[in-house]
Amino acid sequence: MLPLFYIFGAVAILAALSVVLQQTPVYSALSLIVVLCSLAVVYLLLGAEFLAVIQVIVYAGAIMVLFVLVIMLLNARRETPADRSRMARWLGFPLLIAFFGQILFATWRHFSGLHATPQMAAGPKSIGELLFRNYALPFELTSVLILVAILGAVILAKKQV
Repeated sequence: MLPLFYIFGAVAILAALSVVLQQTPVYSALSLIVVLCSLAVVYLLLGAEFLAVIQVIVYAGAIMVLFVLVIMLLNARRETPADRSRMARWLGFPLLIAFFGQILFATWRHFSGLHATPQMAAGPKSIGELLFRNYALPFELTSVLILVAILGAVILAKKQV
């Protein structure tokens, strides 16, 4: 089981890098589907079958269909190096350093024993209670954010036609 965990963890990391490094939005979306399915396998290996199924149905299924729809509506083309903004050029490297610093800090904290053990949800009932009691506001804000992003994409696509 442990070798499978590491294999699918590595696949998820490589596919996540592919999401960021791809120049074509459709290929990035396909790489994101690989990431989400790899995470579902990791959830299965950790014994969280419900989360694995939800990962595939909700994220790899429904959300990715919305992403691909928005990409097709915007008629996004291949990105060229000239398309990148000046701010992205200046902030890219410092943000990359900060990202790797966060990863190193989290790894150090995990292996040094300074972290608290996370509480695992027992099943769908406890996940639902956590989601709609403790995290209701972030859940609703995320759904509104996705709705606004889709509406913005439709408006942008309509102006181009």
